[in-house]
Amino acid sequence: MTPTEIPSSFIARVRTTLPQLPPTERRLGEFLLDFPGNLSSYAAAEIAQLTGVSNATVTRFIRRLGYDSYDEARRHARTQGDNGSPLFLAAATAQGTPTAEVMSTHLRQATDNLAVTMGQISATQLDAIAKALIGARQLIFVGYRQNRNFAAYLRWQLLQALHMPSQVIPGPGETLGEYAAQLGQGDVVVVFALRRSVRLVAEFARLARQQGARLLCITDHASPAPEADWLLRVQTSAPGPLDNHAALFMLCHLIATSTLQQCGQPGRRHMAAIETSHDELDELL
Repeated sequence: MTPTEIPSSFIARVRTTLPQLPPTERRLGEFLLDFPGNLSSYAAAEIAQLTGVSNATVTRFIRRLGYDSYDEARRHARTQGDNGSPLFLAAATAQGTPTAEVMSTHLRQATDNLAVTMGQISATQLDAIAKALIGARQLIFVGYRQNRNFAAYLRWQLLQALHMPSQVIPGPGETLGEYAAQLGQGDVVVVFALRRSVRLVAEFARLARQQGARLLCITDHASPAPEADWLLRVQTSAPGPLDNHAALFMLCHLIATSTLQQCGQPGRRHMAAIETSHDELDELL
């Protein structure tokens, strides 16, 4: 591979190289695709022993991937683990753990995540966010990949109290630029940027503020975040490869609850109108 052809991620390098590898190096490559986090945890000799290949095979394999040394490959793998690839968070040692122990471990981690997250968010912040949401001309919720689900969830909760225009963007076939052109003073943009978001979101957030919109950014502790009027970080640590979002949903609940409380009578009337509509449409059990 030439420098311009080398994939940016460790996993992509292995996948691209795998079909051309001899049997022993292929065995090593397949092992690292299953458990890429092991590369950042073990020395070259230990990887060789785990996979039943020689040290020389490990060296040749690493060079085929475009690295000058095993240490360089290990640093790259560690960086990707920090950036949140689920494959790098899945440990071989986790296989076969009893279910009861797994449940207990996850419960403890979720409790810790809630404590850390709530300890970093003040009532003053929540009050300011609620006032901004209530007074907004329009609400725009932004999220890609898993973040779109989070954005849709918070919007749905806020629909119970707020009646200004709101939507989750971008929709199918749409671009962020089509919405950026409509933003201005009085708008509030809510960005979800938990790992692994896309780079375009940060640029959209910058442009939104430049055009006068206020920005609420919700992210985790491992991700870079755009400049925002309110930056809220949630703890999503988990014992396994999938992030734990218990604290995120608690935060969404608190934002929605605080907003409803500050809406006062108009908010309660809006909720009553929604219930009346449900009854007239006979759409709920």
